[in-house]
Amino acid sequence: MTSPISAPPYLDLLPAPGEWTEADYFPFSERGRLVELSDGNLEVLDLPTYFHQVILLRLSLVLHTFVAANQLGKVCFAPLPVRLWSGKIREPDLMFMSTAHASRIGEYWGVPDLVVEIISPASALKDREIKRREYAKAGVTEYWIVDLVDKTVELLREAERGDYTQSVRFAERDILTSHLIEGFSLSLTELFAEP
Repeated sequence: MTSPISAPPYLDLLPAPGEWTEADYFPFSERGRLVELSDGNLEVLDLPTYFHQVILLRLSLVLHTFVAANQLGKVCFAPLPVRLWSGKIREPDLMFMSTAHASRIGEYWGVPDLVVEIISPASALKDREIKRREYAKAGVTEYWIVDLVDKTVELLREAERGDYTQSVRFAERDILTSHLIEGFSLSLTELFAEP
């Protein structure tokens, strides 16, 4: 007869599921862990793939160059905790904060004006449904969902009552434009080109 496997004693030092607080979360985040805090739970994120990182790099460079040249605000990418509201901290892949909302930038970011999530098959449901509602509820003006498999970018805007009311899907041969960042454009053919 075998004895049951017991949990390592150090697990007793951690909060139970549903009991995590921001004070518990930040020491993990500050050590470079890809984790989010949601409803008292610590959510460990999957490590990104090479293609994910290539797309993130391309988007970051193009968006940062445009925003900086026009003095529109700041662009940053994960890992960087974004506090949507008390107890709700996400790690978007890419974010933009306008100059008008610069006061939301501190050691961590408050609600950005633009959030970009690059989805994988494992994160698709969470990014398309859960985070969509959360970003809308928090007041994120534009939310871009980048799909590496379909090679599309869905741009969501006009948040009302916890959801976005307007959606535009850009396909691989389209030019991505933004209502929020006037004058910005990006060829999706170039964005999704093989590395």
